[in-house]
Amino acid sequence: MRQIILLTLFLLISVQAEQLKIIAESFNGDEKTGITIFQGDVKIQKGADELNASTVTIYTDAKRKPTKYIATGNVSFYIKTENKSIYKGKAQKAIFVPAKSEYHFYTDVHIEQLDEKKEINGEEVVISTIEGKARAKGGKSKPVIMTFEIEEKKDKK
Repeated sequence: MRQIILLTLFLLISVQAEQLKIIAESFNGDEKTGITIFQGDVKIQKGADELNASTVTIYTDAKRKPTKYIATGNVSFYIKTENKSIYKGKAQKAIFVPAKSEYHFYTDVHIEQLDEKKEINGEEVVISTIEGKARAKGGKSKPVIMTFEIEEKKDKK
């Protein structure tokens, strides 16, 4: 009976875990500092989410669990939130904080929310994948620009 319970628990954990796949031209890892750097056409996939950049630095804790991802240089991404919103876009820098399930995008940010047909342009955009919320800031000379469609009812004549 104990073996069946352990097997069931193991299977449940296996089903919930998502595989992280990273492809790059090179990597350099240091277990002592918990810092791993991937360089050259870096492509990261986890579930439906994708992140591409020139360089990605991953910070891990003592248990080798990722605490922060920093992507720089021609960052592009595809994100699906827990409430099924889909975001696609680009920026020059991105930071992902797994504990909060938050993406922070910086510099020349352009994001499309595909399911709602919205676009956000700014210098800093934050997306919370748990809450399904986004917020943006513009720069000194660049305001935040949001574009979306509004359905208008036409009067019958």
